[in-house]
Amino acid sequence: MPTPPTGTSVVRAINARAALRLLLDRGPLSRPEIAALLAVSKPTASHLLTQLRESGLVKSDGNRDGAVGRAAELFSANETAAYAAAMDVTPERTEAVVIDFAGSVIGAFSLDTQDGVEVDPAAQVQRALTGACADAGIAATAVRRVVIGIQGAIDPTSDRLRFAAHLPGWQRPGLTVALQDSVGAPVDIENDVNLVAIAERAHGVATRDDSFVELWVSDGIGMGLMFGGRVHRGLTGGAGEIAELPVPGAPVPQETNEFGASGMQALAGAPALGRVLAEHGFSADTAVQAMTEAVAAGGDGAASALDEIASRLALGLSAVVAIVDPDLIVLAGDIALAGGERLRSLVQHHLHATVVARPPVLLSSLDGNPVLDGALRLALERVQDEVLDTVSGGQSKPAGDD
Repeated sequence: MPTPPTGTSVVRAINARAALRLLLDRGPLSRPEIAALLAVSKPTASHLLTQLRESGLVKSDGNRDGAVGRAAELFSANETAAYAAAMDVTPERTEAVVIDFAGSVIGAFSLDTQDGVEVDPAAQVQRALTGACADAGIAATAVRRVVIGIQGAIDPTSDRLRFAAHLPGWQRPGLTVALQDSVGAPVDIENDVNLVAIAERAHGVATRDDSFVELWVSDGIGMGLMFGGRVHRGLTGGAGEIAELPVPGAPVPQETNEFGASGMQALAGAPALGRVLAEHGFSADTAVQAMTEAVAAGGDGAASALDEIASRLALGLSAVVAIVDPDLIVLAGDIALAGGERLRSLVQHHLHATVVARPPVLLSSLDGNPVLDGALRLALERVQDEVLDTVSGGQSKPAGDD
């Protein structure tokens, strides 16, 4: 069957979306610059900009400094065209930020919670969102989408949060629907380490790698899998939950009901690594502090402690490498980063001595809150895509325009 011809309105819509995408990614730009980048005539570029301005998606930024004439007028995406919110939910607090259509953070709020106390997730998210929007000076109803990073994985088949016994109240069925009803906008619940992987791919050490593994070593141990530039979540959302991986020397989940007492979490979570460090003379209030002391120290005790920790991490990674064969492994999380180059090199040494494939092991270069960073990027991407999908072909161009 022959392919039907593409209508002029479809072509105009494609060009208008491309112009808006350019302004989001590279703006501000002038008419001639947009025309050149899109390979269209200047009258066509003018028509596209007029259409986008009338839709409230583009604004004029005035003339470029030192230039004169109509061609010097600059245009940019209208940052007030849409808003999104990103959150990081942990047992201790919920951090929220609000971003505008151009991706700038315009409001933030942190809501402390009591560890171990059951909460109402809908009320908690609504409070955090309201606080961030108040800081931004906008109504909460103006937010078009919310992305929530959390230490667990949402099962899309049941809309229930899994691997989250440490977050009382969040395991109820219909979680996403309840949150969407509360905030009045679409809500995406995403595993926290998946979001770290998204941030790592965007501006960390994995910007050139389409397929990599992000190993998070902190209070809990987790993993994000990136295949072909996309996060791999799995059928039930649990891909990368390395904490549950059965490993020699640790009980399997059926042998213990205690949270964190089985699998890779029992071998390489913060409590286990803290005990290893203490056995070698490095006791502190937290495993991160003990790791920092060990890295700074010399002597056999520090070397033995770091070698033992590295071998434990490499044990879990060896199973992943044997199955996934990633381009790269990135170590992230406060304990891994406290271990620094000494720990990284030891993990790579033990891993390469175990598996046939030998992917490089690097330390994450992300700073700040990488979970919130990834959630912000995912929220922005989805809101921008939604708005771009609404751009139509507009009205016909005046006669004589190319």
